[in-house]
Order: sequence, then C-alpha cells, then structure tokens
Amino acid sequence: MTPSVFARLRSGALVACAIVLAGCGAQPGPATNDATAVTRANCGIDVGVGGPPQRIYAAYQPSIEIAHALGVTDRLVTTAFLDSAVLPEYQAAQAKTTYVEKLPSRDELLSKNPDFVLSGFNGVFAKSSSSSVGTRASLHDLGVRTWIVSPLCPSADGLADEAIDPATVRFENVYADLRDLGALWGVSERAESVVTQLGARIDAVRAKVGSAPKPRVAVVTPKDDGSYTVAGGIDFVTRIIDAAGGVNAFADLTERRNVQIGAEQLIARDPDIILTSMCCKATYTRADAQPQADKIVGNPAFANLTAVRKGAVHPFLFADRAAGVRIAHATELVAELIHPDLFRR
Repeated sequence: MTPSVFARLRSGALVACAIVLAGCGAQPGPATNDATAVTRANCGIDVGVGGPPQRIYAAYQPSIEIAHALGVTDRLVTTAFLDSAVLPEYQAAQAKTTYVEKLPSRDELLSKNPDFVLSGFNGVFAKSSSSSVGTRASLHDLGVRTWIVSPLCPSADGLADEAIDPATVRFENVYADLRDLGALWGVSERAESVVTQLGARIDAVRAKVGSAPKPRVAVVTPKDDGSYTVAGGIDFVTRIIDAAGGVNAFADLTERRNVQIGAEQLIARDPDIILTSMCCKATYTRADAQPQADKIVGNPAFANLTAVRKGAVHPFLFADRAAGVRIAHATELVAELIHPDLFRR
C-alpha cells in the first residue's frame, strides 16, 4: 500500500490526545488478574493482558477477518479499512460491526477507548508512515495493547515495509499469530480449530500440485502514470504462489513489499502468468479487478508477453495477498489460476 490511500494525521493530535487521555483517566484495559494474565511476544515486543480484551480495534483486512474467524466480533469497537469485500463466511459478522473506510487519526482511534489494536498493516504504528497512529510503545504507555500480523514484523518499533525481515514471511507465522491471539483473547480452542482447517486446505493444494512445473507469476498493479507496481519477494503473496505451485517472477526484489517498475522491466521478466492487485474498497470483488487486467492486455507494448499471448492475465485482489485467514482461500484460488488442468471442475 502507498501512504496516499490513507488519511493524514491531524497536526498535533499525538501529543494532544495523550494529554487529554491522561487527564480524563482513560481505562488502560482489563484489570490484572494473575489467573487470567497472558503474555505473548509479537515482533520483539511483549504483549501482556490481565484478562481477555473487551474493546478491540481491528485495522485493515487481515485483522478484521482474523477477529471474525476467532469469534470476537462482539468485542470489536470499530473495524477500519477493508481492501475488498470480506470472505463470504464473515459477511454477516462484518455487517454487525462499526466500519470506517479510512484509518483513523490517533485521537479518533483513542476516542473509541480500545484496550487492544490489531493491525494487518505495519504502517499503522510506523513513524515513517502518514497513516501512523503512533508507535506501539506510545500506545502501550496509555494501556492500549497492540499486535501486528507477524509476517509484517518490522525490525524495530516505529518502522514499516523497509524493515521487514524476509524470514518472517511464512505460513507458520500466521498460525502462530492465531494461536497467540487466541491465548490473549481467551479463545484458544477456536484459534486451534482455525489453524487446523487452514493448514489442511493448504496442504491439500500442495499435494495436488505436487511436482508439476512451476510457472513464473507476476502480481502487477498498473499505475496512472504508466508505471507498474509489482509484489516483491517479501510480500506474502510469494508464499501463496509457492504453495499454489508457482514462483514469484519478482521474488529477488526484497527491498519493499511493493516495488515500482517500468514496462521494460516487466517485458524483460516475461512472466508466464500475471495477476492484478485491485484495492481498496470494502465492496470490491475479483470482477472489479477486470479493468486492471484489460489495461495490461490492451497495452501494445505487452503484446508478446507470454502471459498475454496465452490469455493468462487474471483479475486478482490485493486482499488475497494478505497474511491472515485468507491464506487458504488465496492459495486455492492461485492454484486454480496457474494450474487449471489440475483443478478443472
């Protein structure tokens, strides 16, 4: 994601809100109870709760769907910023929540008096991002516990994409997140069930693609200025493509999740398959991404691309690149797109 899609922080909100909350005696979250206290580490930060949080703020698609999957919909004070429509199994739950299109400013967030903020994008807490609501340390000082989906772990508090450790971009980290959040939120059995189901679905895809040839897949977003953004190696879609029986054609680009390139670079890589990356509106489905696919196919410069010649440019959603509970859905979908012979219904 680029910072331009997010609301900018209001001037002075960080300092002013902290002062207001301190003066008004904001509730720091559940009272400590030795019998219910739980601590888990997330991106190098210890996150401890005295009891299951009751006022959870979920920011971005992965965190919103994780909250629904773990059965804490009734504890969500607000959900913010969906990249697309939630998965069908979560639509009824999402309809019951308060939803805002844009990420809140720091004071707007804290006005909801959350005791826990779960984020599916590391820019929420990054000093380098215009969408930041403050570092995790600054929120913890106010009694608000925070969590970032682990495959987006920055190397230090207050940093974003430029600091992601490629070693954290793994399915196992998604499973660990679900188990840790299950423990913190008091829903461990539910979390274990979700992990088991996701793992079984992904393992089934891996078994089906087996030793089939691995096509080179590029995830491409056409930009208005004629350039393109591609998903680099530290984007979670690299793992999804791998599990689906392909390889990311731009896996060697690891400086950021989203890397800007020119048309000539896409031509030079000549991917076998191209997926788009439509974002960001709460109603988007894959059908809404078709214009992006048409834009690529209709570019005369790409007429000789293997993916274009073979009719293998497919509409795809940014949401399906995420490290959350969509990973099984996304793996199944990508496998069907790149190995239609194996998954023909």
